[in-house]
Amino acid sequence: MTRSAVITGIGVTAPNGLGTEAYWSATLDGRSGLAPIERFDPSDYPVRVAGEVTEFTARDHVPGRLIPQTDNWTHLGLTAAAWALEDAVADPQTFPEYDMAVVTASSSGGTEFGQREIERLWSKGPRWVGAYQSIAWFYAATTGQISIRHGMRGPCGVICAEQAGALDAAGQARQLVQQGTRLVVTGGTDASLCPYGLTAQYANGRLSESADPGGAYLPFDAAAAGYVPGEGGAMLVVEDAAEARARSAPRLYGTIAGYAATFDPRPGSSREPGLRRAIELALTDAGLAPEAIGVVFADAAGVPELDRQEAAAISAVFGPAGVPVTAPKTMTGRLNAGGAALDVAAALLAMRDGVIPPTVGVTELAPGCDIDLVRDAPREAPLSAALVLARGYGGFNAAIVLTATD
Repeated sequence: MTRSAVITGIGVTAPNGLGTEAYWSATLDGRSGLAPIERFDPSDYPVRVAGEVTEFTARDHVPGRLIPQTDNWTHLGLTAAAWALEDAVADPQTFPEYDMAVVTASSSGGTEFGQREIERLWSKGPRWVGAYQSIAWFYAATTGQISIRHGMRGPCGVICAEQAGALDAAGQARQLVQQGTRLVVTGGTDASLCPYGLTAQYANGRLSESADPGGAYLPFDAAAAGYVPGEGGAMLVVEDAAEARARSAPRLYGTIAGYAATFDPRPGSSREPGLRRAIELALTDAGLAPEAIGVVFADAAGVPELDRQEAAAISAVFGPAGVPVTAPKTMTGRLNAGGAALDVAAALLAMRDGVIPPTVGVTELAPGCDIDLVRDAPREAPLSAALVLARGYGGFNAAIVLTATD
């Protein structure tokens, strides 16, 4: 029997909307969640703007005993996972415990917990040094807590590929469903908006130093000068299509039809980056020609050279301005492990509603960016297939093809 991996539930915690429909409404309206940092005083830092999930209060969504043991990254992930299961009307108690799996992405999460430990070390002295050993545990904290909270004892794993990780996790979820797992929670969230986390991100040399929330993050624009960091993301429920229908799942948002991952050549190599190859492999995996894709959700680095590379890869496959391209993450910032998962959620909602969300703020495409960028306002379009792209710091590339489910 051929098993088809479909997404039946979506849970979103984003800077411009808490909950899937709140996020989607804000995105279609072009309402940004980027603003001056309020979590801490950023006056001593070169980065002043971020995408904070300001409406979220952990005690309203997370068991009290977990709050001091974890940080905002895990709180957002647990909440998004619970909402995704609720959206799918999938009660974990009705599934065999070893037939449920959790595979999520991790990147910079855990830095808020690390910040607390650093502060305690400064104030309490050497007896807190041992606490640093627990920071490594955070790379698996969200996945583990989702698994424990919902009694999911099947395969449980974490993929670390920075911004590309959530697509890799979704590709793994698809494989698990194809191998017989009945339900998989996948996706990613992140939260590193603290002095420690911001400093760690700043080291990559790609963060925007603009203090203007409306002009700080302008991917593919002639004025692009880096990206804005953010927090949040999305969790998804993945099941076999036939089994989802058999249990009367209320909706099948779409099918994970194709997936591929590549790695860039070493710096200084004359070889082209691996993104184009990832696109071509994902299309081949899906059995689709380029003209079948109705929209591309771009990685949108906001760094001029990386933007040109991505535009070149898209144009090489689809032709110059050959497919609508969008980057709704201009309203949230780049969310590390949560970013690509949020783009997958947006792509599914775009197919559901027949509308492409806008890229806000971009006014003049940079030379070499010959793409049909959907700007400022949504564009209505019948969508039967969407392509989501992600690139992670260090050379990771991932592409996933989503198709509408009959």
